[in-house]
Amino acid sequence: MKTTHVGSLVRPDELIDYLRKRDAGEAYDEAAYAECLQRSVHEVVVKQRDAGIDIVSDGEYGKSAWNYYVYERLGGIELRPHKVEHADFAAVNQGPTDWARFPDFYAGYFANEQEYEGPGGEWACVAPVTYTGHEVIQRDIANLKAAMEAAGVSEGFLPVVAPASAFPELIDDHYGSEEAALMGIAEALREEYKAIVDAGLYVQIDDAYIPFMYDVFVPPGTMDDYLKWAQPRIDALNHALEGIPQDRVRYHICWGSWNGPHTNDIPLRDVLDLVFQVNASTYLYENANPRHAHEWKVFEDVKLPAGKKLAPGVISHATNVVEHPELVQERLARTAALVGAENVLGSTDCGFAQGPYIHRVHESIQWAKLSALAEGAKLAS
Repeated sequence: MKTTHVGSLVRPDELIDYLRKRDAGEAYDEAAYAECLQRSVHEVVVKQRDAGIDIVSDGEYGKSAWNYYVYERLGGIELRPHKVEHADFAAVNQGPTDWARFPDFYAGYFANEQEYEGPGGEWACVAPVTYTGHEVIQRDIANLKAAMEAAGVSEGFLPVVAPASAFPELIDDHYGSEEAALMGIAEALREEYKAIVDAGLYVQIDDAYIPFMYDVFVPPGTMDDYLKWAQPRIDALNHALEGIPQDRVRYHICWGSWNGPHTNDIPLRDVLDLVFQVNASTYLYENANPRHAHEWKVFEDVKLPAGKKLAPGVISHATNVVEHPELVQERLARTAALVGAENVLGSTDCGFAQGPYIHRVHESIQWAKLSALAEGAKLAS
């Protein structure tokens, strides 16, 4: 049984130093940064290989974050100051239920344990959206492919953001409707998606906001309110994927990578109709998270579409406890028994680092967990 993961890995300190200078607008040696990035990607691919991971990534080392990196690669998008100053991540995302139940926890958690990386503000579409990231995506592709060749690894992927997760709340001042703006964004993002696939890599679409926004809408809204928001974004993603072979596309959802209660997460069963609409061949989702670990059972009566694969998370990014390989085996085996072992890959719930400055576990724990994943997959095989 093959193994992979969701993509984002803890960055080395030397690389983080360059990224902090870039994000702060400070001067830095661009040639030295390029060399550090290339070397870091090579090292992280070797470490993935040595841990037993079959389908590797570049750790997202070339990105400022899993989603907002794309703002630097699109034209026609403008950042405006928030109309109301937001105090923290919880306020930015306006989640009404989990935060309302555990306000003291979140006040401490986001103040002390999470360095929020977002640029801050509201994004508006003010002109036709264009893709401007050709040079940087070719850099990321070249770095990963060179590292794979040197390490003797044959399969790799690059994670990219979905239209919904790039702009969960978008102001349209150009296209005439939010849906039309989403389609414009999708057409621009297709260039990034296609470049990755044309290079012989898998493209992985990260779309955390599809499940997460349920917590924003419901309650006080209804499931219909949530679906009214979500469906146009699934349509936009499929528009972005037009012309790209399904067997080169992976689609990842999660319920947000933070280590919190998650009491108002949408059940997996209720989001699968949306997920299976996406023109991908492999679906990655959280299944080690204790709020969702029981949901392997949904495949007792939910049929996996023909020609598709599941990559359930059997390793958690949100705890420093290292899973036992026999637990990994058990988690993989029970899903394989329902959908067929040939249709299952072993994966992680989410990234071990949401961005350069947010580490969900210590780097040493990350590698221990990936090794446990590989050992468990061998047992399951």
